[in-house]
Amino acid sequence: MRYFLEIAYKGTAYHGWQKQANAPSVQQTLEDCLSRILREDTSVTGAGRTDTGVHASYYVAHFDSEGLRAGNPAEKEAFVYHLNAVLPHDIAVRTMTAVGAEAHARFDAVLREYKYHVISHKDPFRKDTAWYFRGRPDVEAMNRAAAKLPEYDDFTTFCKLHSDNKTNICNVSYARWEELPGGELVFTIRSDRFLRNMVRSLTGTMMDVGRGKITVSDFESALAAKDLRLAGPTAPAAGLFLSDVRYPENIFRRNK
Repeated sequence: MRYFLEIAYKGTAYHGWQKQANAPSVQQTLEDCLSRILREDTSVTGAGRTDTGVHASYYVAHFDSEGLRAGNPAEKEAFVYHLNAVLPHDIAVRTMTAVGAEAHARFDAVLREYKYHVISHKDPFRKDTAWYFRGRPDVEAMNRAAAKLPEYDDFTTFCKLHSDNKTNICNVSYARWEELPGGELVFTIRSDRFLRNMVRSLTGTMMDVGRGKITVSDFESALAAKDLRLAGPTAPAAGLFLSDVRYPENIFRRNK
């Protein structure tokens, strides 16, 4: 039987989602805890890679188990409770759902959403979850830059050097900055897929637009050039959250 897990995690202590040879990862931690509970070696497949220090307010992963008996809501709730009891405090499983045998947390995902958080005042409780940026950037100019993103599909300029991508094509469907009460800025971007470092690179470059270091025209020229040398500074990992993953409804519907 295959199960989808809806998960949240704080990525500060981990070298990303994906297993590493000599560094802690969210995937390895979850696999170790599932194997302990199920008393069988259990591998986990995630919706995608998140980098070192990046968080997920919403993430989806799947695993297979023949021995698990969780056919009714009470049994599923009990299993999730016991799994959370052995997981560290910075990883939480929200729900578990039985899905079709061919359902795939990564390959069946049709949309992913990231949010990047920028705060304008020092906050000791947000050190690991937001970028403390002094000054007031021009949000209107940043949104003019963000509006250009759905017009392009090749994001080579904003891809990490030497990434092993088969393609740098991403179909961005939404990109916008919002200013919350109190001055916090949140950048939201949705696409079918993302490249390594892409959102942080875009964020840092748009912040350069906001503080007048480059123009919206410069930003668009960098997009069109497909030249990573034209990207601005990379925003810190702390402010970035994977915030949504969506699937065709016949495969999986979000619960939390």
